[in-house]
Amino acid sequence: MPTAACANLPRAVADRADLEFTYSLIDRILRLSLGELADFSGAKFDGDFSLTLEQAQRRKHEYVAEQIGIEAGRRVLDLGCGWGPLLNYIRERGAAGVGVTLSSAQAAACRRHGLDVRIEDARAIRQQQFGSFDAVASLGAFEHFCSPQDYYAGRQEEIYRDLFANIRGLLPPGGRLYLQTMSFGRNMIPFEQVGIDAPRESDAWYLALMMHQFPGSWLPDGGEQIAACAAPHFRLVSDVSGRLDYIETIKRWRARFAEPSWRKTLVKARLVPKYLTSRDFRLAFTSGVSANSVCFERELMDHHRMVLEAQP
Repeated sequence: MPTAACANLPRAVADRADLEFTYSLIDRILRLSLGELADFSGAKFDGDFSLTLEQAQRRKHEYVAEQIGIEAGRRVLDLGCGWGPLLNYIRERGAAGVGVTLSSAQAAACRRHGLDVRIEDARAIRQQQFGSFDAVASLGAFEHFCSPQDYYAGRQEEIYRDLFANIRGLLPPGGRLYLQTMSFGRNMIPFEQVGIDAPRESDAWYLALMMHQFPGSWLPDGGEQIAACAAPHFRLVSDVSGRLDYIETIKRWRARFAEPSWRKTLVKARLVPKYLTSRDFRLAFTSGVSANSVCFERELMDHHRMVLEAQP
């Protein structure tokens, strides 16, 4: 294991504590900025940036429904459901949705809106516990399933294969999985160069900021790696890049976060002790730059909208 590289990386596995750090800390600010059913994954503009953020997120939900068959009478699992926007859409279409998350704040927000959400590790879902589903969706959770230490220990693909085997056990033959995830991009630099002490605004520095924002998380190499790990349980139906749409989504989010609000000011004031005592918090949330947007622009990262179908 390249221990020098590991020393520059955040904590080990993306467990509940890591996801609480990333998502529960910003829960109130995010809901005040994006709405109670905040959609915190890339929207689907398809290059039409005249759409509002809400219209583009709605287009994404419609696309997911079309690809995996979300309709009345069907049962759908949302792995890493966030604040429940897709679950709410599933409900609107007359289907039954079940969500899982490791963020207590997300689970509480979902339950306030009558959504069926449990605090569970998406990697450990079994049919014996949850029953069967007609379709599964996961938007933005796959990025958290492998840690830096897992990667350096050579366990990344084993984790992905086990995950796909578990999901296959929840679905009938021909049942579909929609998977939306970031990955490392074609201009990704050697991992050993990544570090927060690298020159400011360098590729290595921006990537290190991303890793502090999402501690314990390591991205897949790309769509080919994901599809290979999904076989023989799933066949790849389609894989479309949403990188440019994600850049626009982040731009819209930043504008929403910057809108003045006395409620947001009060929430930020309560976070001052965290700012003063936690270097990780300062690096993750108050660096003054949008590390994920820059990583997409430089193609250090890519973004995938993948549809997979369960094999017989």
